Amino acid sequence: MYRLFISLSVCLLTLQLPTRAQISGCTDPLANNYQPAATSNDGSCTYNPATITSSIASFPLDSLIPESSGLVLWNGTLLTQNDNTDTRLYALDTANGQLKQSYSLSGVVNKDWEALAQDSLYVYLGDVGNNVNGNRKDLRIIRVLKSTLVGTHPALDTISFSYPDQTDFSPQGNNNTDFDCEAMIVTPDSIYLFTKQWISKQTSIYSLPNTPGSYSATKRTTLAVDGLVSDACYLPEKRLIVLIGYSNLVQPFFFLLYDFHPSDFLSGNKRKIDLAQSFKQVEGIATKDGLRYFVTNEHFQQGPFNTAATLQIFDLKDYLAVYVQAANKVAPLSKGLPFQISPNPGGQFIRLQCNFNGRPIRYQIRNDEGKIVLQDTVNASICKLDISKLLPGMYQFLLPELSEGAQRFFKK
Repeated sequence: MYRLFISLSVCLLTLQLPTRAQISGCTDPLANNYQPAATSNDGSCTYNPATITSSIASFPLDSLIPESSGLVLWNGTLLTQNDNTDTRLYALDTANGQLKQSYSLSGVVNKDWEALAQDSLYVYLGDVGNNVNGNRKDLRIIRVLKSTLVGTHPALDTISFSYPDQTDFSPQGNNNTDFDCEAMIVTPDSIYLFTKQWISKQTSIYSLPNTPGSYSATKRTTLAVDGLVSDACYLPEKRLIVLIGYSNLVQPFFFLLYDFHPSDFLSGNKRKIDLAQSFKQVEGIATKDGLRYFVTNEHFQQGPFNTAATLQIFDLKDYLAVYVQAANKVAPLSKGLPFQISPNPGGQFIRLQCNFNGRPIRYQIRNDEGKIVLQDTVNASICKLDISKLLPGMYQFLLPELSEGAQRFFKK
């Protein structure tokens, strides 16, 4: 008891001492305004225009997959789906794009399956396409339990949602809405949607729980991409998101988001990279290591232009290798991190229990709007944090120096 009292006293004293001042600035050596002395990325990095001239490999897709509109790496294959009425998932060989297997999903309708994402347990199918008239009221995400996918009756459930800022549901006409969506990612407790905005050429990020139910999505922020976002891939342990999309003239691009604070995806580096290919309607993207990317485009035909559906492989190491290598050195600190907050819900205090391997580490507490309401540094294994000034509600406790896994949610 005496030793525990001393440990708690030291911890509380540490929280009250001033922390070493951090230098905010651009931390990316590839940026125009790189600041070597900066220790905290403030999202201010700027970059010269960049263009990728070609892929390192390209393969035709099977005729059964003319409209690949999402992509994830699963079970050693690339999983994709059509955005027409087809209700099957297709497994592609990563080496050559050949069709290896298909999985039939019974009892569901493909109204406009435009997005595909996953976590350790589920594949998430986004029936979120809304470009025909922009007035759908049946937007939903279908969860498929991975362990049942190879069986004859995959287990499915549904997450329904709406956009809180969409109030006009009159028909808008084809490709004339900012409430279309083709890209999403999944975190341990949430789904994040990246909209495809035909009017503003931006993407807004909305979040909703990743469990079955009906929700009004929360609008988080908006990113000026100057184009139409069509898919996203996410490596949480590296704090890296790569979006793909294309311009009005079907000129594809990558948009990189990296070195951000967890769940605040625009707080880090933001870089657009054009792709020197014309009339490639890119619709799916996936990666394993953050350097090599699989990208699918659907069959595109308009006037004299006729582009076949393909799987391409791109190497982005010139843009991301420095960051990914640094992220690889940090990520192991969070692997298997024992991390608990109690009590939950909290009252005047919460107690943090975790192992930081003897190193001081910063924490943040954010409210349900993503704003930081408390932040400091801890360096002991058990700490009692004063949350008496927080209003009742849901909060996120996170360790921004580590990966997405180093976060917990608690209620006051």
